[in-house]
Amino acid sequence: MTAKEKQIQLARYRLKQAEECIDEADCLSASNKNPRSVINRLYYAMFYAVLALLVFEPFTSSKHSGVLAYFNKHFIKEAIFPMELGRSINQAFDLRQEGDYRECVELSYEQVDPFFVIVR
Repeated sequence: MTAKEKQIQLARYRLKQAEECIDEADCLSASNKNPRSVINRLYYAMFYAVLALLVFEPFTSSKHSGVLAYFNKHFIKEAIFPMELGRSINQAFDLRQEGDYRECVELSYEQVDPFFVIVR
């Protein structure tokens, strides 16, 4: 397998992960599970999609913040993707961080539901 074929295989894998996260978010939402879990899956859907794109870039990072910073610098600020997409991914990241790591935080479906439109 060539290096390019390996990149394509990894990108497809990342996109499959993104699709699985969307399906999981749909199931969680349909059964009225905690919105924290839903935003987690929606954020990861966006994150895996970004990782699929970055497979073809000369970039690696072990941190979500590094991945998002690179995406914003090279794809949002260069107007390859709309500014609103960059804002949405950053907002989803912040909500996921808040829901996963801050104590006594309750997210609502009003905060989470708009991200379903973005991931599709």
